Amino acid sequence: MFNLTPTVRILLFINIGVFILQSQLGLNFLALYPFGSLKFQPWQFVTYMFMHGGIGHLLSNMFGLVSFGPLLEQRWGQQRFLTFWLVCGIGAGILYSGVRHYELNKMNDDRLAFEEAPSGVRLADFFEENMPGARGYEAVAAELDNHPENQGVVASAKETISAIFNSALNAPMVGASGALFGLLFAFAYLFPNTELMLLFLPVPIKAKYFVFLYGAYELYAGVQRAPGDNIAHFAHLSGMLVAFILLKLWERSRGQFY
Repeated sequence: MFNLTPTVRILLFINIGVFILQSQLGLNFLALYPFGSLKFQPWQFVTYMFMHGGIGHLLSNMFGLVSFGPLLEQRWGQQRFLTFWLVCGIGAGILYSGVRHYELNKMNDDRLAFEEAPSGVRLADFFEENMPGARGYEAVAAELDNHPENQGVVASAKETISAIFNSALNAPMVGASGALFGLLFAFAYLFPNTELMLLFLPVPIKAKYFVFLYGAYELYAGVQRAPGDNIAHFAHLSGMLVAFILLKLWERSRGQFY
């Protein structure tokens, strides 16, 4: 079904092998933790892309790799293809970590603001800014407004907010999605008019339109995050951005690029 090229085959086997080990041993130290977490280590910018959050996550990423990777490897060769995959993955991890660092700093500022002057308004602001769509805090916020002297409610709210922040600070990112979205962008860049047949569309769509629409969706989903959405949408967009920059750099040497 798939004409696997050497590097694509190796990456496929490594990801499957790491997933098997992960399911048996955990290997959480290989996931990418946010800046500021005691669990963060620099090597995680490389190792996180070989970890996955479940069998569905693994299958979707590997399906994309074997679908789009071989044609790019045939065009570039093994060394350049592997370089592209790794640079997109590492770059996506670094850029997303920057975005996540900004988000966590803002969450921490909101947490400290509440602890310095507890009130229902500040509690509501914390949830609306950092956990849109969350429910259940409204009753506590109303209680704080009506009885600000109730130290039991204040202490409970502080504990809840601190637990939410610490959980976010120690929530890792895993997956090859950043590298994969780099491949998708490169495929659309080099083969823009290639028609793709997708499972969820009854008609073929050109690669350039598919990637544009996919990127637009990721941007929307990243900005308007839905409750319970734990997908790193900005990591996907970061993979595309790194791919664009790298392709432009390589394009200066057209004799080698094409």
